[in-house]
Amino acid sequence: MRRRFHTVDVFTDRAFGGNPLAVFPDGSGLRTPAMQAIARELNLSETTFVLPPETRDGTRRVRIFTPSEELPFAGHPTLGTAFVLAATGEIPLDGPTTRIVFELGVGPVPVSIDSEAGEPVRCELTTAFPPELGPAPPPPRELAACLGLGPEDLSGEALAASCGVPFLFVPVRSRQALARARIDAAAWERHLAGFWAPSPFVFTRDTGEPDGDLRARMFAPALGVGEDPATGSAVAALAAVLADLGPEAAGTQQWTVVQGVEMGRPSRLELAADVAGGRITEVRVGGRSVAMIEGEMPLPRSGEPGPA
Repeated sequence: MRRRFHTVDVFTDRAFGGNPLAVFPDGSGLRTPAMQAIARELNLSETTFVLPPETRDGTRRVRIFTPSEELPFAGHPTLGTAFVLAATGEIPLDGPTTRIVFELGVGPVPVSIDSEAGEPVRCELTTAFPPELGPAPPPPRELAACLGLGPEDLSGEALAASCGVPFLFVPVRSRQALARARIDAAAWERHLAGFWAPSPFVFTRDTGEPDGDLRARMFAPALGVGEDPATGSAVAALAAVLADLGPEAAGTQQWTVVQGVEMGRPSRLELAADVAGGRITEVRVGGRSVAMIEGEMPLPRSGEPGPA
């Protein structure tokens, strides 16, 4: 049995940028161990498997795997999967913007697909729920040690938040400090491995670019991902850090996040948050994608990992 798959670079408008993703448009009959083995074999940040919907309102059910575990939600896999299904005709495009709903582990996630000349160019998701704040993180000295930095490199208060997957948002003073950040395995094991949000999303407002509001890096050793080039689920939760939630704040607030530069895979993530009554009511994350590879993988008929 052979299964067709596609790879796509997400959060970029050019090949070899953004975050690579593998998409299996037909995941039917594959059991969880096989999906996990495939994701481990491809060794990308995530691999997705598309299944028929389980509800009347769903367009497709999508399962998302890192090399080490399944995730209930992730940004670039959601957007990249929508792009691939639209580009291959699995999802028909309906005018300039096509609206679909993916059934993910966090629940239904709406996705809009923008097209030009009948081809998809940009996708945007709406999170299943606004960001949820987590517990207080370890003190600055311990966080700095986890990142191979000094306390003087940090800028402001760290915050843990989630839109389905928890992240720890750590601001640093400069892009030079951002570039020096490295996970210190021993310190991370001591201070963050058991924390509610063990994946640090390190960011600075010193972007060095006129059209980026923040520059960021994300490290996820607990997920088997040393560093991620573009992390849509983290950027969605980042709205809890960035949004003006003052009593007079209302309307839509927007930011552009630059990520992956230090990895040689520059990515641009577009974040929008609707604010009313001193709280975030809706979060959207979007970006462009580029199709890369089409291929087939031999798999056993049983749907279990092993020789074909």
